[in-house]
Amino acid sequence: MVKAQGRSASRRVGLPVAEVVRRLHQEYGERPPRKRLPPIDELIETILSQNTSDLNSGRAYAGLLGRFSSLGAVAEAPEAEVVEAIKVGGLARIKALRIQAVLREVLKRRGDLDLGFLAGLPLEEARAWLRSLPGVGPKTAACVLLFSLGLPALPVDTHVFRVGQRLGLLGPRTTPDQAHPILESQVAPREVYALHMGLIIHGRQVCHARRPECGRCIFADRCPARSLLKAAAGSAAGPVG
Repeated sequence: MVKAQGRSASRRVGLPVAEVVRRLHQEYGERPPRKRLPPIDELIETILSQNTSDLNSGRAYAGLLGRFSSLGAVAEAPEAEVVEAIKVGGLARIKALRIQAVLREVLKRRGDLDLGFLAGLPLEEARAWLRSLPGVGPKTAACVLLFSLGLPALPVDTHVFRVGQRLGLLGPRTTPDQAHPILESQVAPREVYALHMGLIIHGRQVCHARRPECGRCIFADRCPARSLLKAAAGSAAGPVG
């Protein structure tokens, strides 16, 4: 259960989420909402964003739209043409197979590619529908729900997961898949977007995977992982003199 996973005895207790959101907002300001794409477009763009940079995934998405007249045409195109259109984003064959499988499944179930109906479903039903599509995991589903439909689903990428663990919002044995419901259970729906974006920015700018800049971290006074990171850094440096 989420409660057991998120509040196990092994979890390091840090700041409450509301305070994390407040500090992130104070440091980085309010993040403007992303431009909303139709949910099917957000779904395909999110698949393209996996294991690549935002720049390359954007180019891959532009290449897809530039080569085909519609996403419906992508579904019926030869696989090799889809691979060629998105190759700049990396893992092109894997992503092409996944994109075509998703588009074909949506067309099979719905008769068209309009996923706007998901906005009228309870959050968990909408999430389950998306996750039932081939190859759609919790992060991809959450991106569609949050960015396209405005529902309070919290995507957990590598930055959100790393910073969430270091701040004690997630237990050390929590998996990325488990992290989605655990973090959502701690944050008010109206603050889901702010927490997601704030943790990403903080992870990119300060709380790096290697050599986090704890000396200028806005959470340094309450971060449960700071002493562990400091000890690890000292050990890696070795004896001095």
